[in-house]
Amino acid sequence: MRKRFFGVIITFFVLLCNNAVLTAQEIKFDKGKKYILGGIEVTGVKSYNTQTVITYSGLRVGQEITVPGEQITNVIKKLWKLELFSDVNFYIDHIEGDKIFLELNIQEVPTLSSVKIEGIKKKKGEAVLKEADIKKGKRVTESFITNTKNFLVNKYKKQGFLHAKANIITAPDTSAVNAVKMQVNINRGEKVKVKDITFDGNEALKDKTLRKAMKNTKRKAFGRFWKKSKFIPEDYKTDLVSLIDKYKEKGYRDARIIADTVIDNGTSKININIDLEEGDKYYFGKIDFVGNTVYSDRQLASILGIEPGDTYNGVLLRKRIQDETKPDGEDITNLYQNNGYLFSSINPVEISAKNDTIDFEIRIIEGKLAYFNDVRVSGNDKTNDHVIYREIRTRPGQKYSKENVIRTIRELGGLGYFDQEAVVPNIKNANPDAGTVDIEYGLTEKGSSQIELQGGYGGGGFIGTLGLSFSNFAIKDIFNKKAYKPVPMGDGQTLALRLQASRFYQTYSFSFAEPWLGGKKPTQFSASLSHSRQFYYDWRTGRPDKSQRFYITSLTFGLAKRLEVPDDYFTLSHALSFQYYDLENYNIGLFGFGSSGFARNIAYTIALSRDNRFPKLIYPRTGSRFTISARVTPPYSLFDGVDYANLGDKEEFQARDENGDIILDENNQPEPDVQKIEQEKIKWLEFYKIKFDGEWYNRLVGDLVLKTSANFGYLGAYNQDRGVVPFERFFLGGDGMANYTLDSRETVQLRGYPNQSLSPNIGSTIYNKFSMELRYPLTLKPSASIYGLVFAEGGAAFDSFKNYNPFQLKRSAGFGLRIFMPAFGLLGIDFGHGFDSIDGTGQKNGWETHFIIGQQF
Repeated sequence: MRKRFFGVIITFFVLLCNNAVLTAQEIKFDKGKKYILGGIEVTGVKSYNTQTVITYSGLRVGQEITVPGEQITNVIKKLWKLELFSDVNFYIDHIEGDKIFLELNIQEVPTLSSVKIEGIKKKKGEAVLKEADIKKGKRVTESFITNTKNFLVNKYKKQGFLHAKANIITAPDTSAVNAVKMQVNINRGEKVKVKDITFDGNEALKDKTLRKAMKNTKRKAFGRFWKKSKFIPEDYKTDLVSLIDKYKEKGYRDARIIADTVIDNGTSKININIDLEEGDKYYFGKIDFVGNTVYSDRQLASILGIEPGDTYNGVLLRKRIQDETKPDGEDITNLYQNNGYLFSSINPVEISAKNDTIDFEIRIIEGKLAYFNDVRVSGNDKTNDHVIYREIRTRPGQKYSKENVIRTIRELGGLGYFDQEAVVPNIKNANPDAGTVDIEYGLTEKGSSQIELQGGYGGGGFIGTLGLSFSNFAIKDIFNKKAYKPVPMGDGQTLALRLQASRFYQTYSFSFAEPWLGGKKPTQFSASLSHSRQFYYDWRTGRPDKSQRFYITSLTFGLAKRLEVPDDYFTLSHALSFQYYDLENYNIGLFGFGSSGFARNIAYTIALSRDNRFPKLIYPRTGSRFTISARVTPPYSLFDGVDYANLGDKEEFQARDENGDIILDENNQPEPDVQKIEQEKIKWLEFYKIKFDGEWYNRLVGDLVLKTSANFGYLGAYNQDRGVVPFERFFLGGDGMANYTLDSRETVQLRGYPNQSLSPNIGSTIYNKFSMELRYPLTLKPSASIYGLVFAEGGAAFDSFKNYNPFQLKRSAGFGLRIFMPAFGLLGIDFGHGFDSIDGTGQKNGWETHFIIGQQF
């Protein structure tokens, strides 16, 4: 039997509010007297070691304590804060002279041994438990239960389940020591939708205008699918602020909400009534700038863009001072911060409000110029520091520039090695007196390599494809065994290998790119080599006939330099390429020289491009990208001395019979050998090709983005007698995927029509295409970015410039889905409806399904 039951125990239970002491009559002691702690006995422990509890308490035998006193109070508070015990009590065991012996009685908080969730699907339940951090081993305190209930209720309220309830039941688990089982019951109820929103007191602004200002809280309306009418309390509070902002935009500075009432009868529909007081309409009066020395009043006024007499617009004024919705907005704060004045502050102050006119002072404290002191990066476990630092535009000793901070975020995200949404600049140690600031860019690395592995049957046999692309390769470590994880990584180089093979053809390709040739300037060097072999497929035997074959070899070297003028978003690139085509007894119908012959192509390509898409290449929200390029060959016909108009008159280009005699036509004239003539014309390819590709991105609302694009291409000849080469032509229609091509053709996407169906069999020499695409993301996580789209586009291809009509378009519209995973690249599917005929019958083409694999973003 415990000692306190014999009446020899005095209980010290220290309440947080009044430090009360309960004493027993059987033991007498002097209150407030100092004793020597003779010993501590711990009772009530189940899973802890008694010595551990004593250590937690901080008491030690032999120390001097006052009974009752502040020391005991502090010990109890300390043990409570650990949240390991549900009850803590001190008792006097006995006293021997000036020594006191205490009993510490505790009641341990139980741990969670198992949890079960009811009311939602199992898979969703597992995600909820993880999100709420409910897991085995968790300490089950009253605060934990209360916080968990609140979390679950708020979670579902944010999803529109306004009447959501959560109940948590615990029961002892007899199979474990000091453990409980938990059951979480969730009743989401129905989603609560807004039946109607009514306004009282509004005269200047119509109900329709006010409802439109509430971006997130919408009443139920037939046909509106882009914004549901579910009621979310947090969004509703935000919309009330937007409501007043709408009045401020129209000049009603004093507008306020007198009362807002949510009429909830416990059903799935609610009504909202908002009482307004509009006040008077105001206008801007005189606006003075005070404290500015760096910029003149005229310069600041041009950015402010507000003239005396303009309708008062508090929202516009706030944005022109500091636009928090755009980190790179054209406002006065950014003007200062982009030029070193990090510590500046700009505040508009009303100095006079006479009648309906408000005068302002824009009070400016410019502060000292700020310079970057320490610039660091963190989170890069694979990518080497120098690859990151060479892209950073904020260097130690440089004047602070917010614009350069934002540009650095864009450049680091554009590398493709990091999650663009998670590139965070952390400003540290800002010192207004010294004029210095430190900055650290927090990075989250993601997979940047891709693997392509495909297999299937076609062309009479199994076709296998293996492709490896490493976009953050380190060639300097290629002989370092320790660097293979699984390959040397971290230097920002690109290495790609691809093999596609069957019994009838093989294609091998290799490419390498170094983005900073020499390591000092952003000059990219690239090289690629490919070789293809194709053999005739004998349908009778099902075997390849290697006496009938076609080879193509290609080699390309490129150099691209980032420019500084007009701005550093421009890139000028050059490429020199060579292709060799070799046919032997193999007629594929692509070239004019028949079943045997060869063609060679040396071409130089120059391109000027500008790319400022932001914030990420996978899903840009703003910015643009365009490229204008020219691909040319030497004009051989100017110096080779060949009369291409009269090749048929030469004996070597005349047709002969089996005996070698010249064949005569009906007029008794030598018959020209067309194949030999065509072979002569293309033994060295001669052409020029001009192209333009442009695309623009505009954020409409939230993450809804409009992409517009325009594309144009023209293939021409220097010598009309020689004609346009049968290579390098444009093939319009379909998914735009190049697949396996032999004649360097360019496939141009135009959804809603079969692949390459909008060009002649030999291809087109000129085309144009226009497209509009609405995009909306479903998720932009690093592991998988997914967005849906709807599109409308039109294009046309022609065989000569004289037939060209830019308005004679083949039109289509449809919808699709894109999925980007770092390991596999871009995957997608489109459903397009072609509105025009492809065969001249007047019958529209109708629906087509297109699969997208590995195309550019």
